[in-house]
Amino acid sequence: MRSCLLLLPALLLLLTLPDTRGRYNDEFDDSEDLAEFDDNDFAEFEDVGEDPTVEVESEPPPRPASSSSTPVEDDEDEATVEIEDGQDEFEDADGQDQDMYSKYDKDMFEGYEKTNPPFKDTLIYPEVPPHLQNSWESYYMEILMVTGLLAYIMNYIIGKNKNSRLAQAWFNSHRELLESNFALVGDDGTSKEATSTGKLNQENEHIYNLWCSGRVCCEGMLIQLKFLKRQDLLNVLARMMRPTCDQVQIKVTLNDEDMDTFVFAVGSRKAMGRLQKEMQDLSEFCGDKPKSGSKYGLPDSLAILSEMGEVTDGVMDSKMVHYITNHAEKIESIHFSDQFSGPKVMQEEGQPLKLPETKKTLLFTFNVPGMGNTSPKDMDSLVPLMNMVIYSIDKVKKLRLNREGKMKADRNRARVEENFLKQTHAQRQEAAQTRREEKKRAEKERIMNEEDPDRQRRLEEAAQRREQKKMEKKQMKMKQIKVKAM
Repeated sequence: MRSCLLLLPALLLLLTLPDTRGRYNDEFDDSEDLAEFDDNDFAEFEDVGEDPTVEVESEPPPRPASSSSTPVEDDEDEATVEIEDGQDEFEDADGQDQDMYSKYDKDMFEGYEKTNPPFKDTLIYPEVPPHLQNSWESYYMEILMVTGLLAYIMNYIIGKNKNSRLAQAWFNSHRELLESNFALVGDDGTSKEATSTGKLNQENEHIYNLWCSGRVCCEGMLIQLKFLKRQDLLNVLARMMRPTCDQVQIKVTLNDEDMDTFVFAVGSRKAMGRLQKEMQDLSEFCGDKPKSGSKYGLPDSLAILSEMGEVTDGVMDSKMVHYITNHAEKIESIHFSDQFSGPKVMQEEGQPLKLPETKKTLLFTFNVPGMGNTSPKDMDSLVPLMNMVIYSIDKVKKLRLNREGKMKADRNRARVEENFLKQTHAQRQEAAQTRREEKKRAEKERIMNEEDPDRQRRLEEAAQRREQKKMEKKQMKMKQIKVKAM
């Protein structure tokens, strides 16, 4: 009975196996249903994987009506897929999605694009400041600087060339006169032996020098052409507000025996006032105010500074007056002096302890016509003034003071020397006292550095005896002065 109970479940199990197999076979018998199950069941997951943010209808698209032709065509399409040479084995994911959605009707996905939120550009593009933009307005400072630099360079070249042309024009017009009066014209000083170069020496862009020598009664003559700084743009702009003119300065150094003792000057009133304040000799020997030259027939614009009237009468002869009157607008100053030492020593530089060295000198300063707008033809008009310079050299050599004038000139020089010694007396005393103190200090240091005590004591005693003798001499001098006073 128990064995029958055990066989009963086994029989029931065997009876159920064929039904299950048939049910599974019926369910998967048709290949069409299997293919449709595979495609349609996984399409929902592919939609969700493509765009997880968009919700699609939960129901899958309806299955098409079952027919025998459609699965066959699908199978044939799947069977006829071929991979061409040069292509990848698998297509991109976007291409697969496009093929999958192409099977369905577009009406099924109507409104899909509406549910997708539009992309918004959240980047902020700030505006570029005007000074960082690439435009000509951003470089106006550089343009101005380059323009100013080019203007300065062009003005430098033009101004330098003009000064050079004016200097050469002056030399060409005066060369014959200079060579006829001087044996050497144009020595540059580079060689040991004096040689005539026959050309101007350029000191800088606006100053030219010419040295002449080899003439009777004069050591030499230095001619300096001082032109305006036409090469400097700032100076050119300044001259627009205050015009000035070019100048020719001539300095003639005479021998000591070829000039008598006197100081004389003639020129414009403004120049005379300035020279009397600046020049050492004019301030000491010509203390009176500049006098008018109308007595000698000179224009009112000119004034005279003279040490004594005899000198004025001797210098201002008819020929000299003729030169000065005809060229009064070109003459800045004419200065004759046997005590020429240059400008006065300023107080800031200290008072000198010795009289400055003096030389017998003739100075001429001429203004070039044109007031800055000088042409080469204006340089030719200065030739008569050079003739006046040559005549003045010979005139000064011949001029001799009488006995009274000579004595007066000597008294004036003695007075100037005495005043100078009085002014420097205190300074000379201070200098002498400083020297004595330094000498005493050096002697004390020598005694202190002596290692031998006996020798050190003897040196101290000797120093005391010397001091005592000096004190006795001073006392004797004081007694003698008192006796003379009585």
